Amino acid sequence: MVNPVRTWLRALSRAMRRPDAGMTTSEYAMGTIAACGFAAVLYKIVTSGAVSDALQSVIGKALDAQF
Repeated sequence: MVNPVRTWLRALSRAMRRPDAGMTTSEYAMGTIAACGFAAVLYKIVTSGAVSDALQSVIGKALDAQF
């Protein structure tokens, strides 16, 4: 006689070993939207006046360094 619990556990084990096929279309779309949103926020931060001035100061000091 076949034990139904053992059969269920074997099926579950096979399902867990199956390789992941990758993202579905909806997951890919949400990931793309999130990446674009993050890029837009990062662009706004980097091009703001305070950050731009700080980056120019750092680059200026590095170029004027005495060797």
